[in-house]
Amino acid sequence: MAQPKEFTSNPLKERLHEIIFEADTKAGKLFDATLLVLILLSVIIVMLESVPSYGDKYHTFFLIVEWFFTIIFTIEYALRIYVTVKPLKYITSFYGIVDLLSIVPTYLSIFVSGSQYFMIIRALRLLRVFRIFKLGNHLDQGSLIVESLIASRRKLTVFVFFVMLVVTLFGSIMYLIEGAIPGTKFDSIPRSIYWAIVTLTTVGYGDIAPQTSFGQFLSAIIMIMGYAVIAVPTGIISAEVMSNSRNTGKRLKKGVSTQACRHCSKEGHDRDAIYCKYCGESINLQYGP
Repeated sequence: MAQPKEFTSNPLKERLHEIIFEADTKAGKLFDATLLVLILLSVIIVMLESVPSYGDKYHTFFLIVEWFFTIIFTIEYALRIYVTVKPLKYITSFYGIVDLLSIVPTYLSIFVSGSQYFMIIRALRLLRVFRIFKLGNHLDQGSLIVESLIASRRKLTVFVFFVMLVVTLFGSIMYLIEGAIPGTKFDSIPRSIYWAIVTLTTVGYGDIAPQTSFGQFLSAIIMIMGYAVIAVPTGIISAEVMSNSRNTGKRLKKGVSTQACRHCSKEGHDRDAIYCKYCGESINLQYGP
């Protein structure tokens, strides 16, 4: 079967793609590790620049360093587009959008003052650490939690609706009890409902507290109910996690590769995968499309 012309006719592009998008080789690991260090340093620089004492004193230094990082990330972004078979797929992907947003603020700061602080979005690029240290399995565990949340969304919706009824009821009662006291902080039903939410969730800011004996008794009831509020959604989600864990366990046994599809730039394929599970194109060059 024929191989993709974009790579068979251009060994340089093939090699660059292997280094930039994959972490199975020494060169790929070194590239990603270096990139992560640069991202981390750039985020630290943005944080330090936001401190007035540092920002005023080292303004010129921070400006030079910001442009240095931005130029490097711009080159990296251009290379990712260059080596991808379908550049639009990468540009519109999650990492593609994050990569673009991480360099735009510096250029935008030429016209809009202060926009460079949005470069903190570069921290999202640290998610690439999952590729470098082969922690893709942890992403699968994360997807298990997401799937469990989606599966239990109806039960959680009913539970949240019930909680809203409870806090509205107790907040209204507390307003009737404490609202007549001069100088009370229970001066409206919405504020009383806020108190009920804080108390029921066991947060307990302490900014509002009942003064009457009956109000304190009611508070004690809500505090005890708060433990049930925490336990119920945990039990619902845990049941869904247990029911979905077997399927996830089977996926984890296969292992996850760090190899990225040359066509859509998606990752997370099984180690024995031949074709991309997202776009259907061949992953390796030895298998034609």
